[in-house]
Amino acid sequence: MCHADVYVSAEHHHVPSLTLSEQTQRRLLEILPGFLVWSTFIASIVLSFVRPLWVIYFVILFDLYWVFRVVYSVPYLLASWWRYRRDVRVDWHARAATTPGIDRIRQLIFLPTYTEDVSVIRATLEQILCSTFPADRLMIVLAGEERDRERFERNALVLASEYDGKFLGFSATLHPKDLPNEIPGKGSNLQWSAREVVPHVLARGFSPDDVIVSSFDVDTIIHPNYFSCLATTYLTTPNPTRSSYQPIPLYNNNLWESPAAVRVAMFGTTFWLMTELARPERMMTFSSHSMSLRMLMDVGYWQKDIVSEDSRIFLQGLVHYNGDYRVTPIYLPVSMDTVMSGKYWHALGALYCQIRRWAWGVENFPYLAEQFRTHREIPLATKIAYLWKQLEGMYTWATAPILSFILGRLPFFVAPQHVREAAIFQNTPFTLEWLMRIAMIGVFVSAGVSLTLLPPRPAHVSRGKTLIVAVLQWLLLPVTFVVFGAIPAIDAQTRLMFGMPLRFTVSPKRKTVV
Repeated sequence: MCHADVYVSAEHHHVPSLTLSEQTQRRLLEILPGFLVWSTFIASIVLSFVRPLWVIYFVILFDLYWVFRVVYSVPYLLASWWRYRRDVRVDWHARAATTPGIDRIRQLIFLPTYTEDVSVIRATLEQILCSTFPADRLMIVLAGEERDRERFERNALVLASEYDGKFLGFSATLHPKDLPNEIPGKGSNLQWSAREVVPHVLARGFSPDDVIVSSFDVDTIIHPNYFSCLATTYLTTPNPTRSSYQPIPLYNNNLWESPAAVRVAMFGTTFWLMTELARPERMMTFSSHSMSLRMLMDVGYWQKDIVSEDSRIFLQGLVHYNGDYRVTPIYLPVSMDTVMSGKYWHALGALYCQIRRWAWGVENFPYLAEQFRTHREIPLATKIAYLWKQLEGMYTWATAPILSFILGRLPFFVAPQHVREAAIFQNTPFTLEWLMRIAMIGVFVSAGVSLTLLPPRPAHVSRGKTLIVAVLQWLLLPVTFVVFGAIPAIDAQTRLMFGMPLRFTVSPKRKTVV
């Protein structure tokens, strides 16, 4: 574990085949989310011509529900923001030093990498090395892909020479290509890497209960106190192996150089997760996060045939422990790159692909439905809550912007004259306008919170751009909601509905050297 040897194994793990009946049930579950979305769109269009008042009633009720969700989420966002401001001022290093059991804790950090330049990985390692948690209790694993073998082995050798002896362990694994029953991507890479590295960790005498595992995107820049806070939280959480640990993701590494639409979408992702952190009883892990080695071993590590490995690994724990698994918030930030390909339009295309990949989390719905059906020990309330969260969340993600800004207006253009004379028809535009004004509360709060999360302005960025980043970019919100919110979600759910699997794609990212 103290050098950059590349471990290669011949072991293959086969996914059990499904019976015909199970395959039919799986396909029906895969079809359901997309079916609900397209049924809503088709019914809205058809009924706008034949029963326009029905559509108007539906749009009013839907917008009321959406506004309620927006207003309801604002206090949670502010609560997370307050806890973030509080926790970044805490001396977690001092607190960790006085926490009983801290000397037992070791931390294993997986950094899956594919095509990234050595400078990106080095920046991540340097920040980990400079964290307040002792580096001689941190084990680093670079998880590379055989498809990028030449670059990865070159990077691993360079970094191993630079960081030799600075960590408790520094290893590199190479995930073979074209293994059976796999989807090339982060999940299959992580599973291979874990199966290669964990036996070496256990051979050193470390208990799985005392090893905290972090799965980070390779461009993740941690807060200096992250590992100290994580270890302290782990040791003070009841039954800590039954929890994952979720920090606040910020996409700040190259925020000032990103297109406005990218910034709005990334802030939206951050605010969504901050809202979830304030009510963690039903949340799932996202992007960079941490968990115990005990849980990983119990569930058989990450699944190798899915794209959304970050949320799936939490659900594996939830199912394995019969519902007795949760997320514990970590109110410290980890910063990552926004998608960045060098050209404006290419960056927008990359953003679309990234959002679509996140929306592919809809694949968790059939997984949960199948697992809940066979695990009768899981409480019914837990099953309903998570299934509803998955189905309702994906449905509103895909439909709310389209109904609010496009299809909800259609009846006012095509309704016959006798319908236009109805009082409800004449009053609805004013009702919808007021609902949108109320919903703007969420926009104003988001814009205000974003000001406190901005990284320092680089010297080469003009003061005029500060105004754009701070205020004017939020004018793009309706367009961003549709183009980089609803449409990628519709795309993902439609692909799942028609059995067109989405492959894992690596978002192009670039660190800007100032």
